[in-house]
Amino acid sequence: MKSAYIDSSVLVAIALREPGAAALERRLDRLDTLYASPLAEAEVRAALHREEVRIPEGIEPFASLAWVLPDRSLGPEIVRALEAGYLRGADLWHVAAALYLDPQPNELLFLTLDAEQRRIAAKLGFRD
Repeated sequence: MKSAYIDSSVLVAIALREPGAAALERRLDRLDTLYASPLAEAEVRAALHREEVRIPEGIEPFASLAWVLPDRSLGPEIVRALEAGYLRGADLWHVAAALYLDPQPNELLFLTLDAEQRRIAAKLGFRD
């Protein structure tokens, strides 16, 4: 079973049909489970609003995602991620949420288009 935590940067690129979006979609189609933080929905919806892209009525763009819903503070994961390097708040939250989901990353992919976030995730053991 192939699973991935997906950062909002990937979702935004697909939604806005940025270069490489089709390849990203094909990659996601090969995965069994896509995890995301609810923060990703806010980030994607904000980007779509900024670009004046409307989601067609009756379409639920986030239906295929499995939400990572921590039942406690992500403090330990945030500290661990920061020990690997600096990330801005939202990028840090996504890495921490992925660590919450898979504390010893070995199977879970971490998909992002942000180079620094990818570097930190790899340093923590996530593959992309």
